[in-house]
Amino acid sequence: MRKGSHIAPAAIAAALVIVLGCTDQQSTDAVSLAPAAQHNQGGSSDTALTPQLVRMLAAQRGIGQLDDPPHVRPELVKLGQALMFDPILSGNHDVSCATCHVAAYATGDARSLSIGAGGTGLGPGRTHPDGVFIPRNAPPIFDLAQLRHMFWDGRVETDGHGHFITPAGSQLTPAMQRVLQFGAVSAQPMFPVAARAEMRGQSGNELTGIFDNDYADIWSGLMRRLGKIPQYRRMFEQAYPGKRFDDMNFAYASNAIAGFLVSKFTMNNSPWDRFLAGRDNALTQQQLEGARSFLTLKCSVCHNGPTFSDDKFHDVAVAQIGPGQGEGLQGRDDFGRMNVTGNPADKYLFRTTPLRNVELTGPYGHDGSITTLEGFIEHYSESDVKLHTYDPSQLEPDLRGTLLDNTTGVLAQRDTLLNGVVLTPQLVDNLVAYMRALTDPAARNLTRFVPKKVPSGLPVGQ
Repeated sequence: MRKGSHIAPAAIAAALVIVLGCTDQQSTDAVSLAPAAQHNQGGSSDTALTPQLVRMLAAQRGIGQLDDPPHVRPELVKLGQALMFDPILSGNHDVSCATCHVAAYATGDARSLSIGAGGTGLGPGRTHPDGVFIPRNAPPIFDLAQLRHMFWDGRVETDGHGHFITPAGSQLTPAMQRVLQFGAVSAQPMFPVAARAEMRGQSGNELTGIFDNDYADIWSGLMRRLGKIPQYRRMFEQAYPGKRFDDMNFAYASNAIAGFLVSKFTMNNSPWDRFLAGRDNALTQQQLEGARSFLTLKCSVCHNGPTFSDDKFHDVAVAQIGPGQGEGLQGRDDFGRMNVTGNPADKYLFRTTPLRNVELTGPYGHDGSITTLEGFIEHYSESDVKLHTYDPSQLEPDLRGTLLDNTTGVLAQRDTLLNGVVLTPQLVDNLVAYMRALTDPAARNLTRFVPKKVPSGLPVGQ
């Protein structure tokens, strides 16, 4: 036990009973701050705030250190890196995976909604001649090997037995699935390349004439492209020893991209990780206060585990902006998880956001309608009021007029866990400080992962 952090076991047990009073089973109750949490509002506490207590609280929620990434053979990482940054995978050679997942913007693009095929520029300065936006925010790509569900609606997932469930259905054959080494993230890159607004484009190339649900033909077309580039043929065969390029399919490319992401974007050296490893001074006093608040209140009911995500789906009353998914009012609504399951109970549900490096990855929410970290946290305080009074002036000009009035429907499905949640300004400040303790310093500058060139010879837009 570390010097200066001793607290009697009986006191720890009593504290856990107090601060873990808000459990999943009580999710329909209004939040009432326990004595330990009142300290964050300037009140007194009967339980001393110690590093040991915070570690105990974290253990109760399963919020431990993130595992090291699995070993990925260097040749596979090199291939995946090239494919990640190469516009050859887009219909008109004008966008790569890294166009929306920009190294300079912590693997997002610092935009509420991304601009894909047909756009020019990167990040906040990217534009489209016809003002076309992708309907959802570009999620960060940190720690994806830890998650079973990819995308905001979880449309790519692995079940408990390692089987893949994707929009491609049987087109993702058992033989292809056996190639996918790293779980759901290995299948994730197979789908943006097929989406017209994201990468495939609306016209002007050999892939746009293929039916939207004909994934097999789209993937085959991309492999034909790659096969015309001798360097790619060599890189594929080096990444998969004993396998001829002509016997490979696009699952090999997708798995390589995942190998690159898993190897380079799993980051577990944040101040929080160092604190969990025993360094009492890794957190500031305010971060320690914020940690206890986070673990005391209902935040950690959904934001739990090493990634701070339960990998499940919730309606947290986020305002709907942008073009939507062609549903509901004016065809501009987005029904979220219901699009995948067909279950009305899943309407407006989206995957819980992982929180590692979260201070770097705004805007927030499935459509990026919350633009700051402070706003993201404040939203959970009286979220029904926040939705009713949402101010679109925080958005870029082209999106301000797209706010959809679906408030009644969203609030009808809002997670009951949020009922009665009220956060004081001091509590918000403490939680923001704690969120900043989840940032790995290595995530602050990722430009080291940008290759100078790619095998196609196309420009690397970074």
